[in-house]
Amino acid sequence: MPRTFVDLSIYLENDIASDPPGLEPRITYFTHEHTYEQIAPFFPGLRREDLPDGEGWAVELVQLSTHNGTHLDAPWHFHSTMDAALGHKRRAIAIDEVPLDWCFQPAVKLDLRHLPDGHVVTANEVEAELARIGHVLQPLEIVLVNTRAGSRYGERDYVSAGCGMGLAATRYLLDRGVRLTGTDAWSWDAPFVHTAKKYGATGDASLIWEGHKAGRDIGYCHLEKLHNLEALPADGFFVSCFPHKVRGASAGWTRAVAIFDDALAAAR
Repeated sequence: MPRTFVDLSIYLENDIASDPPGLEPRITYFTHEHTYEQIAPFFPGLRREDLPDGEGWAVELVQLSTHNGTHLDAPWHFHSTMDAALGHKRRAIAIDEVPLDWCFQPAVKLDLRHLPDGHVVTANEVEAELARIGHVLQPLEIVLVNTRAGSRYGERDYVSAGCGMGLAATRYLLDRGVRLTGTDAWSWDAPFVHTAKKYGATGDASLIWEGHKAGRDIGYCHLEKLHNLEALPADGFFVSCFPHKVRGASAGWTRAVAIFDDALAAAR
């Protein structure tokens, strides 16, 4: 059956403001003309000219955080425990323990690009957007949030751009059975620069990372640094976002992809 695939992931690349200063990925590229010295120790007596066209292999050395690039956060990232609101608080699961069925499900997109940078999305705003698009959430659906940050990727203000999901907004989703969410912003929460101002004015530490901390109540995952969400409709597609298995880790990189069944899309 014909299907359409939409890439929702950003690149892992050098010299892009994809993370705060000092936390960016670093990639060193070794190209074919520079790797004879890597190959020669495996084959004593090998000369450079013995290789076809004198070329070796291409290989890269990558220094990464598990939160660089498009990645899936595990409940372990948010807190040491999860599911307190479900009556059985337990150790939060790491990325290698995330159920695979969470990572391939029908998805819905909430278009919140009109909200200003630093705005903390409320449960009422989530409910209003679902009503606008005429969608009733189903358990395990993946919910993607399209913010203004998506249009700022690659620019110096990317990390501070876009709205963030508050505790109540996140719980609204989790209480309806959602277990995986995503955003095209740097963080699921409002950018830290905005939250820092509110914290400085109030001293209220509950404002810090409040959306993430919903994982204390109900364990869930979210994707961060998605891309191309503006190309998606409100619903009618699947998302695939299986994470790399980093044992015991708080996150794993993923090539997030939206998948459309062309026959179903044509019937809509």
